[in-house]
Amino acid sequence: MGPVYAATLQDGTRVEYRDRKRLWWSLSVVWPLIPFTGIAAHHFTGWQAMLALPLVISYGLMPLLDALIGEDTNNPPEAVVPQLEDDRYYRWLTWATVPLHYVALIGCAWWAGTQALSWWAFVILAYVAGTDSGLGLNTAHELGHKRSRLEQWLARLALAVPAYGHFTVEHGRGHHRWVATPEDHASSRMGESIYRFALRELPGGIRRAWQLESERLRALGRSPWDLRHNTMLQSYAVSALLQGSLIAAFGLVMLPFLAIHNLVAWWQLTSANYVEHYGLLRQREGAGYESPKPHHSWNTNHLVTNLALFHLQRHSDHHAYPSRRYQSLRHFEDLPQLPSGYFGMFPLAYAPRLWFKVMDPRLMALPQVQGDLDRVNVDPRARAALQARYPKRALQQAELARAA
Repeated sequence: MGPVYAATLQDGTRVEYRDRKRLWWSLSVVWPLIPFTGIAAHHFTGWQAMLALPLVISYGLMPLLDALIGEDTNNPPEAVVPQLEDDRYYRWLTWATVPLHYVALIGCAWWAGTQALSWWAFVILAYVAGTDSGLGLNTAHELGHKRSRLEQWLARLALAVPAYGHFTVEHGRGHHRWVATPEDHASSRMGESIYRFALRELPGGIRRAWQLESERLRALGRSPWDLRHNTMLQSYAVSALLQGSLIAAFGLVMLPFLAIHNLVAWWQLTSANYVEHYGLLRQREGAGYESPKPHHSWNTNHLVTNLALFHLQRHSDHHAYPSRRYQSLRHFEDLPQLPSGYFGMFPLAYAPRLWFKVMDPRLMALPQVQGDLDRVNVDPRARAALQARYPKRALQQAELARAA
């Protein structure tokens, strides 16, 4: 059942809390091993199509479970949060997950390099491996926000699996600063398809990360190419060692395998970035923007996928309070809410017309938007069409008044 966290409030009231999800958080730990379900099914049946089983589980079963089991809006009492965050059990779970990402990639590479697979089965397995390493970026996301030297290094190691070593720098010092503004390439805009977004987000992240890390090192009197201090290069060096070793072990067939794997893993992060801030806009305050608030991120409390993703989907609280650990992230009322967990939202995003049909009305109905496109982060290329579809609220009200 887990420990009871207790605190006494100033008025003498005693508050007690038990995390009923304590054991269930282990789903986030074992989830990286899901590719082995497909490998095992292929081994026992001989059917190469079974290698796609992890995709069926992720994008079929998980959204169904989210719909059936529903949402969890439970919050830990704020008075016991310091105790909850000091409980090292939750940290051990994130730490234990890092080597499992290596196990999953090595296992998939071994199967691809030693089995007589048809070309399409080979691509499926590489794709599955990539989606799995995309989970490693989520693990690195949780660890990279923490200040301990160990967790910072574990984040770099997790990022090394899909060769995405710039992420912690870009995310922490770039995205969190500019989130939900037109200046942020990692915040998607209304009317912008995920495919257009990817062309901004992927190269933009690398450029901004290199700029930020170079500025940091130059301020310390060091070269940006100093491997001892450039955190991005350290992670990339591990990537070179890992993926170079797979090529040496299993041959040149690993070149297309790893290319697909890496691109799909990056695409997973792009998918998350796309759904997390679609169209949301921080308002101007003087020469800058208002500080990030919970309503500047799309949130979802769907229980099953939150348990598999270290609470990533409580993204609203994360952006408002980025140092909070996953077990302490809170639900707030009246937040922008996604209609499904990420495993359901990603495929929706891959069909832009369907995405716009579902999400645009939801975006325009938000309390902070109230039908006003000026309160939305709009893709400039789509502005004219969106203005025709969503005229200014004032004009709508005037038309209603005249009709009355």
